[in-house]
Amino acid sequence: MSFQPNPGDELIINGTAYVVGRHPAAPGLAYAQAGRQGIVYQLIAKNGAPHEAKALKVFFPKFRIPAMVYQSEHMETYGDIPGLQVCKRDVLTPERNGSLIAEQPDLLYAVLMPWVHGMTWFDCLTDQRQLEASDSLALARALAGIGSAMEQKGLAHCDLSAPNVMLPFFSEVELPEGTSAVELVDVEQMYSTKMDRPDALLAGSPGYAAHRTVHSGLWSAYADRFAGAIIIGEMLGWSDRVVVDKAWGESYFDQHEMQTPCERYFILRKSLESRWGSKVVELFSRAWDSQDLSSCPTFGEWLVVLNAVTEQEIPVETIETEPAVTETIESAAAGSSSETVSSLATSAPLKAEQAALLNQDVLEQGERGVTDKLFRQARELEQQNKPAAALEVYRSLYHFVEDGSPLHVEVSAAITGLEEQLNPKMPEQPEKSKAWYRSKMFIVTASAAVVLLAAGIPTVSILADQSNQRQIEATKQEEALKAAKAAEEKLAAEQEAAQKSLTEKQRQEAEQQAKQQALAAQKQQEEQKKQQALIAQQVKYEAYLAQKEQNKQAAAKLAKQKAYDQQAKYEKYLALKKEQEARAAKEEAARKAAAEAEQKRKDAIQARNKENVLQLISLYNKAYASQEGGSTTKAKSFAKRFRALYDSNPSYYRSVGEVGYRASSIYNFLGDTNFRLPKI
Repeated sequence: MSFQPNPGDELIINGTAYVVGRHPAAPGLAYAQAGRQGIVYQLIAKNGAPHEAKALKVFFPKFRIPAMVYQSEHMETYGDIPGLQVCKRDVLTPERNGSLIAEQPDLLYAVLMPWVHGMTWFDCLTDQRQLEASDSLALARALAGIGSAMEQKGLAHCDLSAPNVMLPFFSEVELPEGTSAVELVDVEQMYSTKMDRPDALLAGSPGYAAHRTVHSGLWSAYADRFAGAIIIGEMLGWSDRVVVDKAWGESYFDQHEMQTPCERYFILRKSLESRWGSKVVELFSRAWDSQDLSSCPTFGEWLVVLNAVTEQEIPVETIETEPAVTETIESAAAGSSSETVSSLATSAPLKAEQAALLNQDVLEQGERGVTDKLFRQARELEQQNKPAAALEVYRSLYHFVEDGSPLHVEVSAAITGLEEQLNPKMPEQPEKSKAWYRSKMFIVTASAAVVLLAAGIPTVSILADQSNQRQIEATKQEEALKAAKAAEEKLAAEQEAAQKSLTEKQRQEAEQQAKQQALAAQKQQEEQKKQQALIAQQVKYEAYLAQKEQNKQAAAKLAKQKAYDQQAKYEKYLALKKEQEARAAKEEAARKAAAEAEQKRKDAIQARNKENVLQLISLYNKAYASQEGGSTTKAKSFAKRFRALYDSNPSYYRSVGEVGYRASSIYNFLGDTNFRLPKI
């Protein structure tokens, strides 16, 4: 476009004098914002307050449509709806603004409307500016209120996206009381039953268009419902640092992720549920899973749910970590390194809040996509001969799967195998075979036999006494001695068996205690390795965050330098342009001076020629009078003077009256003095 105003240029529109505003980041440039259909310039009234600034939208040639006048007349009635003040607009037409359009043809059908102060939601997203929870709720309520009011009048914006949502809520200019916290701009595609369908329909903006309708134009009363749900979800989630850090870039979602069970959806969904309640999540899920735009929740439903959130229910921003991770980081020593998982997304030491969000979402939703992804990554790490990293992924996956399921059994087996591979047990030395006569079984058996034998001796003695009393009496003393000896042997055997049993028990207890101590030491060693791995992963994650922040600062610095370079080029261009204009003006002045001098010279020659014509006529008359008076000498003198003057510019004198005829007579007289000069 040829309309490229400089800051401070003056425009008079409808009798009001405006000056083009200066860009706050580049004072040498006009304050302008480019959109899909044209460029919007800030105009400041010479006698107006800052908040009364106007926006002049200059359309690209394709969008300079005469019907814009009719459309704007209908939009005027919607300007009183909070958030739609840009509907109060004037269209520059040849009838009312003919002289201005003649000077600047690009202003044909340009639109003059209120300038909306503040940043766009797009700026808030790309700056990764985390909001206070109360601010998030206020913005979401304001957008829901605007959408509800529009729906009640059968209106739809039809291109609802982050760049088209302005936030006067964050304006640095003091605004009048009652100004809406959110304003919608770029309303040329607005749907209304009273307006005609646009010739060219927009298909929605990436990151806000439902993938089922992204390739078809949006122009219906339901066009804003899906995009509105996404933006409200973004606004509510932007008070959560986890959601902010996970954003794709120019929007929270990548367009390819829309309406799919992606990781960003689970994270945002969990954040909305934990911070704003199940009803908010229900509305967001209805929009995400909808098959068409009419199935999405209305803005009125959003407004009812959001208005039900009280100040006491607004979450306070905190940074939480799992107790186990906190104790590990505080108690363990830093510096030990171990093999880690290749992707930070599957690492154990991720921020506890992020891991908890993902794990709980997977458990609650039963989404197989995430578990399959983790399982494949663990298998790949095993194939790459990285058992420690694969073990960490399996341990993370272990908590995702249902107990008793085939995948749970397979993961458990994989964890056991990898633990044995990383911590092999020392083979136990087999005990030497004991002699049969020293075995415990033999000693017990022998003792039992001795006891039975000792118990049976009195019985035999009684039977013998009954058969032969004399023999019993003779041997009674000897048998008593044998019984006493047997009792002593039995007591000694029992004591020996008890001693051996006690010794064996003490030995077994000592062995058991030694095994427990070894197992505890091994477990402590494994726990220490795990803690060291956690710390190493945390250090790497923090290094990643630091690198990310450094890259962000470098990108900002590069962008700033680029702006400075652009400003320098622009200033150089202005200086060159000024120099060229000065040179052209100087050349134009010289040309005009030369033309004026030439004209003066021509005028002087013309005046002199006129005087010479009179003198020629006078000389001819004198020559004629002298010849008639008989003085040929005088007549010849006048004739010579006539000829000399005539020869100075014969082409001019020949064309004036009878001067040519007089010259011819003079030449004849000078050639022959007897020639009679005619009276002319």
